[in-house]
Amino acid sequence: MTTRRMVTLHVWGVPGRAVPGALVRVATDRPALRRTPGLRFAKLLGTGRGRTFTVRDADPRRWALLAVWDDADDADAFEHGPLLRRWRRPAEEEWSARLRPLAARGRWSRAEPFGRPWPQRWEGPVAAITRARLAPRKALAFWRAVPPVAADLHAGPGLRLALGIGEAPIGLQGTFSVWESAAALNAFAYTRAPHAAVIEQTARQGWYAEELFARFGLLSAGGTLGGRDPLA
Repeated sequence: MTTRRMVTLHVWGVPGRAVPGALVRVATDRPALRRTPGLRFAKLLGTGRGRTFTVRDADPRRWALLAVWDDADDADAFEHGPLLRRWRRPAEEEWSARLRPLAARGRWSRAEPFGRPWPQRWEGPVAAITRARLAPRKALAFWRAVPPVAADLHAGPGLRLALGIGEAPIGLQGTFSVWESAAALNAFAYTRAPHAAVIEQTARQGWYAEELFARFGLLSAGGTLGGRDPLA
């Protein structure tokens, strides 16, 4: 079925002197998020390059907020509220996107944050989120298998943006990526050899204690990352 849910992603780049404050806000902003009207799900996230899924990838100067809203009106109201102002005050740059869930399977923190949207066709750029909680006994095998996939992701035709995202430096990991079209995302997901091999190993070895894969239509985006508009 279709869904009215609106998904927003905000990514901030902060100077080195602001990193301790960002770490504090990741913890202290959670109660305020829980009280936000119309907010169904939210995660304050660290980010990284998404190449090894270890602490080596982490970028302490870049932070993100992923939020799922009942509808666009709730997202609009939040956009001008005090929580985002606190993150913007020390930030050197910000990039944000609005997304419409197109397909999702799996769970994140035992929830289905994007609902169960009926798969839809989408003309234009699409985004994907993958997220996994590693089974501790399987973590080493996973980390050994990831580098070829990550390298292939960043070299993938049609890729416009890729970020590692995580709730912790190790074990709770994911990626956010934007592709020029659904066809480009499908080509990476289903025809690139490194990714196909990892899908097969995942099913056979049971790397994940929890996993989620979701696809979105990119409704709008703006701002900069690394001093440039990543979608320009």
